[in-house]
Amino acid sequence: MNKIIAIQGAEGSNHHKVACDFYGTSIQLKECMSFDVLVDSLLDQSADLGVMALENTIAGSIIPNYALIDKHNLHIIGEEYLNIHHHLMGLKGQEISDIKEVWSHPMALLQCKEFFKKHAHIKLVEDVDTAEVAKRISKENLVGIAAIAPKIAAEIFELAIIEDQIQTIKENSTRFVIVQTKEPDTKKVVNKASIKFQLDHKRGSLAAILNVLSDCKMSLTKIQSLPVIEEPWKYSFFVDVTFDTYENYQKAKAIIEIMAEDFKILGTYENGRK
Repeated sequence: MNKIIAIQGAEGSNHHKVACDFYGTSIQLKECMSFDVLVDSLLDQSADLGVMALENTIAGSIIPNYALIDKHNLHIIGEEYLNIHHHLMGLKGQEISDIKEVWSHPMALLQCKEFFKKHAHIKLVEDVDTAEVAKRISKENLVGIAAIAPKIAAEIFELAIIEDQIQTIKENSTRFVIVQTKEPDTKKVVNKASIKFQLDHKRGSLAAILNVLSDCKMSLTKIQSLPVIEEPWKYSFFVDVTFDTYENYQKAKAIIEIMAEDFKILGTYENGRK
């Protein structure tokens, strides 16, 4: 029996594409309209795995998702960096002049702003999810309405690509992580880790941790701070590191566990950037 994979958004979304890239196209999909609902589906075991966007080269870190992973003790077991392409799609046989309205997620509309300046006749309408709009257009046979969605949505819902790659910034990438509630039973290729810790307010405390990572031949790929809600002006640090040998990582982990407070391993997995 295939694992049930929870995604934020609908079938045909970028989250769906990442799930297919990891586990194939015959997966059982659980659509969630928010990341909170996605996490709830993992906690109540109605889904086995979840796909969560964590950061974007334009929008930056998705801070609430770091907090969700930490709060609910989720384990990161994999990651993927996906180039984000926005395509204008609608019913077959239509051209750009036939489109009266475009419905899409506010972020997608924003990232395609320059394209729509050239097509002032089109009304932009904010909607909940890019792929869900594509599905609605196909199911309800909506003439004159277009969606902004990934190419996978056009394939699934048999829509035509009216305009290809309409995003303003062409180099736009999102990092997605695969999460689950249980620690993974087996380790395949492991050369990246996500850890979390807190530090006191002593001068140089963060620098000391970074020196440990350097001495143990860790490459720092991400550092993100989040406020500790219960303790004003205190912060947790979320750090991603890559490494060549697992022994070096174990050495760094053992030292930092002594130096830092509230140390936690969020996951060890294969680096998604080849």
